[in-house]
Amino acid sequence: MTNEVLELLMHKDATLTEAALREYYLEDEDLKSLLDAERYSLFAGGKRIRPMLTLAFCRLFGGEDEAALPFACAVEMIHTYSLIHDDLPCMDNDDLRRGKPTNHKVFGEATALLAGDALLTGAFEVAASNTVVGAEISAKAVAFLASSAGRYGMIGGQIMDLEGENRKLTLDELLKLHSLKTGALISAAAVLGALAAGVSFTDRAMKDVVTYAENIGLAFQIVDDILDATGDSALLGKNTGVDAEHQKSTFLSFYSVEEARFYADRLTQTAMDAIRNYPDSDALCSLAEWLAGRNK
Repeated sequence: MTNEVLELLMHKDATLTEAALREYYLEDEDLKSLLDAERYSLFAGGKRIRPMLTLAFCRLFGGEDEAALPFACAVEMIHTYSLIHDDLPCMDNDDLRRGKPTNHKVFGEATALLAGDALLTGAFEVAASNTVVGAEISAKAVAFLASSAGRYGMIGGQIMDLEGENRKLTLDELLKLHSLKTGALISAAAVLGALAAGVSFTDRAMKDVVTYAENIGLAFQIVDDILDATGDSALLGKNTGVDAEHQKSTFLSFYSVEEARFYADRLTQTAMDAIRNYPDSDALCSLAEWLAGRNK
């Protein structure tokens, strides 16, 4: 699949996801500030990689978009909440996200905090209300998503990241940090897509799903580290040099830029090898390559 075709598919899936997300918002004048803050970040653009993974893995195993969309929306809501909270002064203290002022710069810290909280709790409501797949699969999806986003998943990675400021991490610590902070939610996106198509946790296919997701998740973070050090903030839509400013350990603490790119390419190849024998896996293989080669 060419990059042009892939990007058309990405745009289609992003549009599909955003339309579904808007359906979960009902106007309430008494809650206007909260709803505006949620939507400000939720609809601020972005690549929508995680919902695309959910939709793509559902399709890979013969499922319908309608079954995957609530899960795709839930994952994107959790991702957005994490960005709002990451940008807060008590965390990374960033003032730019996706080319726009961060949430707390527009709505204030308290409202931004609550907007993130509302997105997180709303995500589980959305996932649990997936009537297309039925109660049993919805319950499994919610449990897996909660685990992936919680103390032994994304939040666990975030605390390791915070505690790693001003202290040099070992490579093993860095790998664990990013497998949790970035990789866990990417894996959840893929797994929920497979669940929506009826794949069981005990099926061999689910192991292939996880192998793909874990490897692109780590490759994604390596490329992020490279872009933070070498990228253009105007193109990225966020400040660069943040890791160095916070004295964080990154993959460039252990590898040169060329070595890190080689590492990311090797992980990408492993990811593609896990799924390339499934019919119609072209989109997911192309996505893995596109992520490894992106410049924003």
